Amino acid sequence: MTPEELSAAIATCLKDAVDAGDLTVPVEALPTEVRVERPKSREHGDWATNIALQLAKPAGVPPRKIAEVLQNRLSEIPGVSKVDIAGPGFLNITVDAAAAGELAKAIVEAGESYGTNTAMAGTKINLEFVSANPTGPIHLGGTRWAAVGDSLARVFQSQGADVTREYYFNDHGNQIDKYARSLLASAKGEPAPEDGYGGAYIEDIANEVMANNPAILESEDPQEEFRAQGVELMFAAIRKSLHEFGVDFDVYFHENSLFEDGAVDKLLEQLKGSGNMYLKDGAWWLNSTDYGDDKDRVVIKSDGNAAYIAGDIAYFKNKRDRGFDLCIYMLGADHHGYVARLKAAAAAMGDDADRVEVLIGQMVNLVQDGKPVRMSKRAGTVVTMEDLVEVVGTDAARYQLARFSSDSNIDIDLDVLTKKSNENPVFYVQYAHARTCAVARNAAAAKVERTVFDASLLRHVTESELLAVLGQYPGVLASAAGFREPHRVARHLEVIAGAYHRWYDACRVTPMGEGAVTDTNRTRLWLNDAVGQVLANGLSLLGVSAPERM
Repeated sequence: MTPEELSAAIATCLKDAVDAGDLTVPVEALPTEVRVERPKSREHGDWATNIALQLAKPAGVPPRKIAEVLQNRLSEIPGVSKVDIAGPGFLNITVDAAAAGELAKAIVEAGESYGTNTAMAGTKINLEFVSANPTGPIHLGGTRWAAVGDSLARVFQSQGADVTREYYFNDHGNQIDKYARSLLASAKGEPAPEDGYGGAYIEDIANEVMANNPAILESEDPQEEFRAQGVELMFAAIRKSLHEFGVDFDVYFHENSLFEDGAVDKLLEQLKGSGNMYLKDGAWWLNSTDYGDDKDRVVIKSDGNAAYIAGDIAYFKNKRDRGFDLCIYMLGADHHGYVARLKAAAAAMGDDADRVEVLIGQMVNLVQDGKPVRMSKRAGTVVTMEDLVEVVGTDAARYQLARFSSDSNIDIDLDVLTKKSNENPVFYVQYAHARTCAVARNAAAAKVERTVFDASLLRHVTESELLAVLGQYPGVLASAAGFREPHRVARHLEVIAGAYHRWYDACRVTPMGEGAVTDTNRTRLWLNDAVGQVLANGLSLLGVSAPERM
């Protein structure tokens, strides 16, 4: 019996109790799903729920009364061996070994689909992440968003959502001007402009542009030539780096297109007519404070040029026009102001502010030999994606960046990530998967096959623990999607790996010596393979490989 099956059983018991008149609960208060969790102490049972406390107020009765009604009904469900009431009305539920053990066979038979569901089916999500300016290599902040964003997209898809990964190509504005001036200065052998970009990559790109067009310095507008060709070369390098990191986007949206096709001007005129913009000090302002922002925002500056937010508003409208139900922006630590700003812009256009979500990512610091790593060989001032991957590899980089909540600062110890030991979290999980494969190979050699499955034979304490954490996996995926936190998947894989290693030390799949193959051996092989399947499924959601040998 999986947690999902138990949840559904409790919900059914509630409905049946209401239909029978044993409880009076408003229909709108009845849950379709009931949250079940592992108790802190296994002595309290396999699963626990506080549903009786949640329904006490709408039902108008003490929670223990609800718990007693549910206790009687749940005790009659096949596979439930005991139901206890604790405290003010908590329900502690114990399932029999056979019911718990059935999960192993169910996982193997479900294969790659185990853990997935259709809860988000019909939801069209635009997930925008990385979106680094094409003025230099991707730094660690962008690398973090690449790992987290792609993992979140995969988690959403596991729940049935239709996800479009989008990269906002910032090819409009002052940063591109600085980049073009830096390339031109390098081509002329001059130092970088005071506010420009440095690093060996600027010299490399300038030289490549010169090689492709030897007469470029004699052209009518060499800076504009360097801008066009330099941006194209830099962005090609960014796309290559992301692809090698396992991240590919469905859409590369050019910011400049919003200005070239008149979308920005058209939207601004629309906002002027709506009464949500006003003229003050020669500039046009969005009355965003009416929609929860901390201050009104300048949209058209006094010199007549559009402010940066103008493009943001037009971009959001473009996404909605393309049919996206939810627009998620993954932005850096210096973009906190965008949360209220984008929601206010959506509301000002008459849209639902909840169509906008902004996730903020914090800083990443690298540490080696106990000291911060600050300099890049290529960029000169920052550590890049290539720097990190070169030292630890793609798997370790992706896993480590995805295993922390994105709203927390993280320190990555390069010495730990290059170790082949349990200190290294990605090694710990990948090794558990490789071990399941090794056990399967040894089982085949010993003629142990999955010809028999008897769930009642999975009764060792480590088997009970392992089945429990495997059963939690679908709920973890649902929570990761709901809270936009893919790190929950990584952390749970580590829990599964730990439970598996303890089971491996305590229970044998193959018989000792010349011993006969028993049904216990055959049934344990199902459990071993179920663990391998869940670890592979979870690692895939993080964009990390599941090696068969290590």
